[in-house]
Amino acid sequence: MTHVLAIDIGGTKLAAALVDEEGSALRTATRPTPREEVMASLGALIEEVTEGGPEPSAAGIGCAGPLDLAAGTVSPVNMPSWRGFPLRDEVRGQTGLPTVLAGDAQCMALGEHWLGAGRGSSALLGIVVSTGIGGGLVIDGRPLLGPTGNAGHVGHMTVDPYGERCECGGRGCVERYSSGPNMARWALENGWVPGLAGEAPTGASAAGEKADARALALDAAAGDAVAVAAFERGARALAGMIASTAAAAEVTTVVIGGGVSQAGPVLFDPLSRALDDIGGLAFVRAVRVEATTLGVRAGLAGAAKLAWDYSRSAS
Repeated sequence: MTHVLAIDIGGTKLAAALVDEEGSALRTATRPTPREEVMASLGALIEEVTEGGPEPSAAGIGCAGPLDLAAGTVSPVNMPSWRGFPLRDEVRGQTGLPTVLAGDAQCMALGEHWLGAGRGSSALLGIVVSTGIGGGLVIDGRPLLGPTGNAGHVGHMTVDPYGERCECGGRGCVERYSSGPNMARWALENGWVPGLAGEAPTGASAAGEKADARALALDAAAGDAVAVAAFERGARALAGMIASTAAAAEVTTVVIGGGVSQAGPVLFDPLSRALDDIGGLAFVRAVRVEATTLGVRAGLAGAAKLAWDYSRSAS
């Protein structure tokens, strides 16, 4: 049985796997992403996965962006040592394999379409709700990458043209309202007290409780009014983006992953209500929204599918 090498690169971890045509992983390995010498760490990870195993036929890489597909370069925001880094050629040179590159959220969407909650969808939008908001589109079974490889940056769609200035330099981006850190920031600005479900005076906090999205979700589930409002606000911005994407591309399925998606009903219930309110056209209102079924494995699955499709088209 033949395999491909799948690689998933993010700001916090590196992952690699040997994956067969059915999507089963023969070998997997992960390690934290270092601040420097990232390629050396990635090279060691690739060697760990491939040494003594079957020879893969191709390599697929999902990497945080932005990226430039024509040049095969990446400039991940959370990896300052890589700016215009020739990732595709570096991996190709080390492995000797035909190598293909896409964004990490694009690979998440492709993985969910192949093996997960979006299996078989004719038009799928995958969304990663985490430190930022990433996205990828799979149309008729193929990832929509765009001219430079940056299609699907739905986190920087404007949902309020008069809204807050985003870290990207734009205004009113969905990421400014719906990412984990930004929901927590807004909640703190509006009197949220982490870990105390709003029962203590402003400025108090439970011992050791972090003011992050996980704590916010726990407090929202416990009924804290500000935490609930933060998720309502974030969900409504997500709904605006989903409805706009559905109207533009006739998306039929949305799969949401990333750390914030683990909040469960705290996120998905207000999202469903907001979509009912925002959506107008029948085909927009018909969009099916699902939570990821692959979780952290979605990116590797998508990178593997990318490699399989590339190797078949090249043969």
